[in-house]
Amino acid sequence: MSIASLSHVTLRYDNGTQALEDVSLEVAHGERLCVLGANGSGKSTLASVLCGLLAPDDGVVRLVGEGVFDATRPDPIDFAAYGRARRSLGLVFQNPDDQIVTTVVEEDVAFGPENLGVPSEQIGWRVERELRRVAMSAYAKADPTRLSGGQKQRVAIAGALAMEPQLIVFDEPGSLLDVRGRGAIMRVMGRLAADGVTIVHITHFMEEALEADRVIVLNHGRIVLEGPPAEVFWHEQELRELGLEEPFVARLSRKLNLPWTCSEDQLLQEICACREKDQKVGVPPRRNAPQDTFPNEGASQSASSGRRLHLPEPPEDSADAAIQAEHVSFSYLHARKALDNVSLRVPRGSTVAIVGQTGSGKSTLVRLLCALETPDAGDVIVNGVSTRRKRDRRKLHGTIGYVMQHPERQLFAETVFEDVAFGPTNQGLPKAEVRARCRAALDLVGLAGLDDASPFELSGGQQRLCAIAGILAMRPRIIVLDEPTAGLDPRGRTELRTILSVIHGQGTTIVQVTHSMEDAAHAQQVIVLDQSRIMLSGTPREVFCEANAERLEQSGLGLPAPLAIARKLVKAGVPIAEEPLTMHELVAALAREGKVN
Repeated sequence: MSIASLSHVTLRYDNGTQALEDVSLEVAHGERLCVLGANGSGKSTLASVLCGLLAPDDGVVRLVGEGVFDATRPDPIDFAAYGRARRSLGLVFQNPDDQIVTTVVEEDVAFGPENLGVPSEQIGWRVERELRRVAMSAYAKADPTRLSGGQKQRVAIAGALAMEPQLIVFDEPGSLLDVRGRGAIMRVMGRLAADGVTIVHITHFMEEALEADRVIVLNHGRIVLEGPPAEVFWHEQELRELGLEEPFVARLSRKLNLPWTCSEDQLLQEICACREKDQKVGVPPRRNAPQDTFPNEGASQSASSGRRLHLPEPPEDSADAAIQAEHVSFSYLHARKALDNVSLRVPRGSTVAIVGQTGSGKSTLVRLLCALETPDAGDVIVNGVSTRRKRDRRKLHGTIGYVMQHPERQLFAETVFEDVAFGPTNQGLPKAEVRARCRAALDLVGLAGLDDASPFELSGGQQRLCAIAGILAMRPRIIVLDEPTAGLDPRGRTELRTILSVIHGQGTTIVQVTHSMEDAAHAQQVIVLDQSRIMLSGTPREVFCEANAERLEQSGLGLPAPLAIARKLVKAGVPIAEEPLTMHELVAALAREGKVN
């Protein structure tokens, strides 16, 4: 008997959006199920139905043996059955702020078990166990509202696990976590699965789906692909049309024209076998081959679908720093230093990636760079203006744009156009100029034609693009983005990279916080934070090099996937002269060594 069963389930929201359409799904006891799909495909709605938080409009739903909903009954919803079922169901929300309810970490983790009536003598060790499991024991007494986004996510996960559910749904649990954090959560899932806990995992990281027993793909509220991971990822063309992609290893095997595989070990063996046989791997042109997902830095408007946002001419002295931090330190109230003696320089017109483990100070740093906070010590200078005095900070209005970690929270107006128009209107621009800027920004982000739509009825990805359009409409010379790709599907990430490439090509300085080493590898400068201090700074080749590999791994980061594969090949005896940071460079390096044509 399955632990969760959905039969011909349909769910519509009050605004008329059909989130699920005729979904039938059986989740077996102890199964590890992964749910994929583009933003707005219905994944989070499905999660809420499986956890008993939403009742559908039609169909039949059974959860942990309880018939909670049956549209054929006079009263479809059995509230008592829902109440019994929820005691065995857990959900980790996509946004941890939606799940945190207290101001002390250990109390927050205890909240769920207390509401389930767990004896008090058991709650303490459950809290201790789960905080240790998610590496948050040191923050037991901390205020979760003061933690980084990734740390909040770990607290939310600990709270869900403390209730010891039979079925737990993870809705994008790693979207705000660093490489080590995501790996830790995947190991937690593995141990839970080994203990017989049923897991439903929603993710936009294709590599994570490989750990599942079964994968389903949603599109417009319907299940369109289903099967073991390798079977689902074999459908390359269908995945691309759905806004998804294959895991890195699968894409690389196609590029090298080797037997297709999702297994890294198998791919490495194939490459090594080609070398041993002194055979070359042909790479003939492939029709509909997936394109590189990173546009060239500084791509012209002609290389980016003709889209262009007209910006003021950059200063003649491009050597001046757009942003400079000098010996900056900062602490939140009653907390350790979030930043400690940080100095950096961002050249005008450059692209900078800020990386670091969860809680290393990245979000704090960008808030200081945007003059939303002022340092306790040291100085931040933006376009030659110190941010220390309030009257000087006013001079920066419209100069620097900030896209929050959750940019959809920047939305507030009734329509998309009104939201985007808010910034340029407050700049005192004529109405005609405001309209022109808004239409150019909406066109650039691909939201043209949605002027009158409510921003709150857009998909998650569209909401992010709407928030970004509001920043672009003010035409700042500097744009700072805090994890802008978190929670975006592969198509959304590609679209955002294209947008940033277009505006950078027109002279805009871009500073981006990211947990993606692949994104960082395409910046001109990489700054690595570790425990509130700058550990490394330089070009991607200077930072992501063999000499720094161990330090990066120890600090919770990884290497760009192509470089990680290259290092493993070298250890296996395949000579690669370069240190490739992109898939294109890796394929080219193998070609030069005679491994590919």
